[in-house]
Amino acid sequence: MAFLRNLLATLVGLFLFTFIGFMILVGIASVASSGEVPTVKKNSVLYFNLSGVLVEKAAEDPIQELISNAPVPVSSIDIIEAIQEAKEDDRIKGIYLESGFFVAGQSSLKEIREALLDFKESGKFVYGYGEYISEANYYLISTADKIYLNPEGSLEFNGLTANVTFFKGLLDKLEIEPEIFRVGTYKSAVEPFLRKDMSEENKEQLTELIESIHATYLSDVSDNLNATVEDLKAISDQMEIRFPEDAEKKGLVTKVAYEDEIKDLIREEIGIEKDGKINFMTVNNYSKAIKAERTEYSGNKVAVIVANGEIIMGKAEDAIGGEQFASEIRKARESKSVKAIVLRVNSPGGSMTASDMIWREIELTRGVKPIIASMSDVAASGGYYISAPCDTIVAQPNTITGSIGIFGILFNFGDFLENKLGITNDAVKTGDYSDIFNVTRSLNVQERQIIQSMVNDGYETFISKVAAGRGMSKEDVLEVAGGRVWTGEQAYERKLVDVLGSFDDAVKIAAEKAGVADDYRLSFYPRPKPFVEQILGKLSDEADARLFHRNNIINSYVKQIESLQRMNGIQAILPGNLSIQ
Repeated sequence: MAFLRNLLATLVGLFLFTFIGFMILVGIASVASSGEVPTVKKNSVLYFNLSGVLVEKAAEDPIQELISNAPVPVSSIDIIEAIQEAKEDDRIKGIYLESGFFVAGQSSLKEIREALLDFKESGKFVYGYGEYISEANYYLISTADKIYLNPEGSLEFNGLTANVTFFKGLLDKLEIEPEIFRVGTYKSAVEPFLRKDMSEENKEQLTELIESIHATYLSDVSDNLNATVEDLKAISDQMEIRFPEDAEKKGLVTKVAYEDEIKDLIREEIGIEKDGKINFMTVNNYSKAIKAERTEYSGNKVAVIVANGEIIMGKAEDAIGGEQFASEIRKARESKSVKAIVLRVNSPGGSMTASDMIWREIELTRGVKPIIASMSDVAASGGYYISAPCDTIVAQPNTITGSIGIFGILFNFGDFLENKLGITNDAVKTGDYSDIFNVTRSLNVQERQIIQSMVNDGYETFISKVAAGRGMSKEDVLEVAGGRVWTGEQAYERKLVDVLGSFDDAVKIAAEKAGVADDYRLSFYPRPKPFVEQILGKLSDEADARLFHRNNIINSYVKQIESLQRMNGIQAILPGNLSIQ
């Protein structure tokens, strides 16, 4: 009897779970499909909340707030397009920037900053406010005509730092032995497994890297302030902005004041009474509205293939799958409506085999259609490998690129398994090297030589393909290779980059080369998943996030372990776990 009662309870529970889950999906789908397209009212102000995670191109996600409290991805491409449209839209009177918690790379911020400066050419206002204004957010807010900082708030203006996380101590404690194979003095992606601190070579390249990025930052900010680069550098070096009043005194903000005061200023600017309602329109809603208002579409497409994340074998939602992206490039090349291709690269690299699959399709595209590389925040190592064969490479001065070098890594888990878990292994084999990739013992001298020769051959391939793509000699490439990381500006000086410019510049170059400069539209790839698949994926991601507490400090380490699990074969990837803040 108890068995039947338990069986019945289980069946009822399964029915209720399935029914409730189905109703949730139907409800979410109904909300998404029934949402009205926003309309732009006269005398509106474009509201740009500087918060969330900035990505290249965000898929429309109507359920984000329903199932997750994680930072919402926001699209840099959509933001820039909205600002450009607002410049010519008589209904938009100005832009209001409000500082939140923004996760964004320096190159992406520079592109948005340039769009804001271009917007100001219309004569419309840009006002900014924040309780806490980070260094990244200030890069954007410094474009404003008026900047208000909360009296109890703060402004971060103390320079950049590059952080690298090291795992050697953990590996020592767990008795896990790393076997490392690399080429290049500066190929420091493996340092976290060999050292507890940076090598002198790595310190040298990262110091020069962040100094170059910071110099671009200070130069740009000084253009909008009554201060020289030297003045700003001194303020930054000594962290002279410690209280809101310091920021006003040094001229980095217009006034220390509350949010209601800057909103009164906006009301005055657009000509409404003191207690009148301001027609704020978010960038996201404005982007939807202008897309819905379009009535003319060109038959000529410029395909934008957004390569964002690590480069891995196969397919992935949060990475660049070699097979998947090779297919996207091939489809764009074979499509009659696609006249040119822009490869938008935001990647630290990854699998060399996957990178080479993408490289091959780009090489096949050269001479058939214009293909332009547009480098975003990072296009390094494998990210540079796939950019090299493009007709033209466009990067921002503060893009992180180069890192032409490779490595291989194996781990010997034998002592860990035996001493920590009591697990031992034994094997038989048909040849001397049948178990060369066995992860439960150390490699011998001959095996190390074999693997190192494979890595050396991969490096020679990398050098040769960069030389062919860039029209350089191998000797010239070797001088700037060795795994050395460069900013876009440094890479431009060394002929690794053709043009210092934005995504828009890359698109214009592609359209001009294709002869469709006055008649084209952008088409983005890969296509987003169907709506129901997005829902199921989000639910799965949220469960994973809760399991690993992804909103706390351990999140970064979990991601690094996940990245390590993806490292199959020879890798062409940026120096390990690099974080610039």
